[in-house]
Amino acid sequence: MSALADRLDAVRAGIADAARDAGRDPDEVTTIVVTKFHPEALIRELASLGVRDIGENRHQEAQAKARALADLDLRWHFVGQLQSKKARQVRAYASVIHSIDRDSLVDALRSEEGEVDGFIQVNLTEDPNRGGVAPDDLEPMVERVLAAPGIRLLGLMAVAPLDEPARAAFARVRALSERVRSLAPAATSLSMGMSHDYRDAILEGATHLRIGTAITGNRPA
Repeated sequence: MSALADRLDAVRAGIADAARDAGRDPDEVTTIVVTKFHPEALIRELASLGVRDIGENRHQEAQAKARALADLDLRWHFVGQLQSKKARQVRAYASVIHSIDRDSLVDALRSEEGEVDGFIQVNLTEDPNRGGVAPDDLEPMVERVLAAPGIRLLGLMAVAPLDEPARAAFARVRALSERVRSLAPAATSLSMGMSHDYRDAILEGATHLRIGTAITGNRPA
């Protein structure tokens, strides 16, 4: 087995253990392998190992990879900050956008021709320059997304702050999710948890994990 296969197996085992500890079915959890800066060959190997969900956070890199790997049955997730002016281009290849966080982006993603899945990103810090909607502004953003044709709201996305225990941060997201579901009952998904904190995320109800290094290894120099 390759080192990549070994790392993938280890993470899959860790996810299964955490799901069992949470009384959940591991199949409820979608693992998105984040491949930023990694070559197309690594994504091909991931696909051969059964990975279908690939995450990228830079538009130009993601667009090029999606074109080059169009022969594979992959689902592309855009997980980085998205400029409104690039939104239409990202819609062309991404099935899911995890970083909806402002009105101008919602407006740019509107479409009468097709549907994209989306998460509203919540900012769990006091820094307004970080991506995400402030919790106090969550309901208006939910209503904005629900009113926009062509966007199917899946739920919330968040990144745990470094100055707070991850599980406590994810518990806050779970509580915010209850507010979202009062407006959008079908928006039950939670995109949270990365290489270092995915166990805590699963214990707090994560449905989508965004895992890079623990599976892909260190980024190429």
